[in-house]
Amino acid sequence: MWQPITSAPFDRDLELAVIDSGEPHALVFPCRRVLNGWVNAESKSRIEVQPTHWREWNDKKA
Repeated sequence: MWQPITSAPFDRDLELAVIDSGEPHALVFPCRRVLNGWVNAESKSRIEVQPTHWREWNDKKA
């Protein structure tokens, strides 16, 4: 179940939802919240997104 982005925890792999062209889309890689934004949980590189919702990352997604 999606949660509001304001409640996103730190130090956990999360699935993020972003609005693109007026449509919500889930990112296809796990993300982590950091003090100044978001990083790709696998590569640790900063990502420039403005997510609207989050949920726990499930690595068993196909």
